[in-house]
Amino acid sequence: MRRALISVSDKRGIVPFAQGLIDLGWEIISTGGTHAALRQAGVPATPVEAVTGFPEILDGRVKTLHPAVHAALLARRSVPEHMEALRAHKIKPIDLLAVNLYPFRETVAKPHVSFDDAIENIDIGGPSMLRSAAKNHESVIVVVDPQDYPYVLTMLRNDELDQACRRALAAKVFSHTADYDGAIARYLTPAEEGLPGRIQFSFERLMELRYGENPGQRAALYVDEEPRGLRDLRQRQGKELSFNNILDLDSAMWTVSLWPTRPACAIIKHNTPCGVAVAPTAVEAFQKALTCDPQSAFGGVVAFNTVVDRTTAEALTEMFLEVVAAPSFHDEALRALSLKKNLRAVELPVGRGPAGLDFKRVRGGLLVQDRFVPDLSDAEWQVVTRRRPLEAEWTDLRFAWCAVAAVKSNAVLLARDEKTIGIGAGQMSRVDSSFLAVHKARQQGHDPRGSVLASDAFFPFPDGVDEAAEAGVTAIIQPGGSVRDAEVIAAADRHGLAMVVTGKRQFRH
Repeated sequence: MRRALISVSDKRGIVPFAQGLIDLGWEIISTGGTHAALRQAGVPATPVEAVTGFPEILDGRVKTLHPAVHAALLARRSVPEHMEALRAHKIKPIDLLAVNLYPFRETVAKPHVSFDDAIENIDIGGPSMLRSAAKNHESVIVVVDPQDYPYVLTMLRNDELDQACRRALAAKVFSHTADYDGAIARYLTPAEEGLPGRIQFSFERLMELRYGENPGQRAALYVDEEPRGLRDLRQRQGKELSFNNILDLDSAMWTVSLWPTRPACAIIKHNTPCGVAVAPTAVEAFQKALTCDPQSAFGGVVAFNTVVDRTTAEALTEMFLEVVAAPSFHDEALRALSLKKNLRAVELPVGRGPAGLDFKRVRGGLLVQDRFVPDLSDAEWQVVTRRRPLEAEWTDLRFAWCAVAAVKSNAVLLARDEKTIGIGAGQMSRVDSSFLAVHKARQQGHDPRGSVLASDAFFPFPDGVDEAAEAGVTAIIQPGGSVRDAEVIAAADRHGLAMVVTGKRQFRH
């Protein structure tokens, strides 16, 4: 009779799986809580201590760490000496192992979890058995994922569980235990030691994509367990999302998160805003954002930090868009959006993510930095010019400083009435970004006179200020910190501009 050892923390599907094995003539061995769950369901099972001849001790820390378990898993059936050793020690082989591990990641994710609770949720026996069985997968079937139970039963019934299937199940085990150990290592690494000496990644494939940035490039979306991240994405309608859609979607939702208490809208094209605004309602925010550059907004991604209602949805359907994203949609809004069958409607929580590390892939390695968290507080801002901003200018300066954080450098942005009217992004010089922001504003019929300007980094020369003043900009907000700050400030004074220095750079390469 073939034997299966079952020891699971996650008991989803374990009863029908065990019963299915019994129906195929298998004997079941189980541990602690798993044994109790099977017996309560009427599934006969032998307790593991009856196999080892040794009781569970140390509050359950030791129960399967025994030769009667590990020799039964590790013995190679094709090696006569291994089978003779089992007979000599009266050990029967174990032919299938179904194990999943203590919920360490779920435990440490809880607020205020104690260190002792975290440590007690580090599984020892489970990973040890999984590794033994996976190493010997030619002889032992190993199952770590409850979703694989029906597949394994079907393959056993049809006598189709060949070596390729066994190897795939074993690979899944080693991936799972690597993720598990990585989570423990991250938890135990002291934060005060700075950047870690080694970084482990654990990402799960959420969806395959048609292609990457270009046809011919394979692509998929992988997600981690970060709260309020892309794992929580819910597509309500439309075509499947593309690689570029997801990049723009992430940028758009990050942008609107900069205004946590007011309705905001961002329109993103090629991972850069072409319109941002705040307003009393979602539809007003969209209409204001759209006026910045409606030509570039064609085929863009639109995001909101608030619910999309029917009125907003009807306004969105008046033009061609790729994606509309928001934390939620009213049912009437979805009905209105359904008139555009290919338009992707995506629900995604608003959030910038917790403080942590950010990564950029380079050949043969990673660049690692602290995640960019914009400092939008005005507590340390300084007016460095003779003229102070007027109250209306202050309102627009605060808005512009938030909005420019979403624009790729070199970034210069013009704003008026809490909406963008011209954006200069990704230029090789800051004066070119200033020129482009003014040019884009005029191109769309906006008069830059009376607007404010935000720059994500300091002006290295006064020429950017001269460009803004010539266009009629009246106030500037920028980080400061240039060796020519005095010349830049003098230029602002010469033109009668107000200038605010934040002391914080928002450069995004």
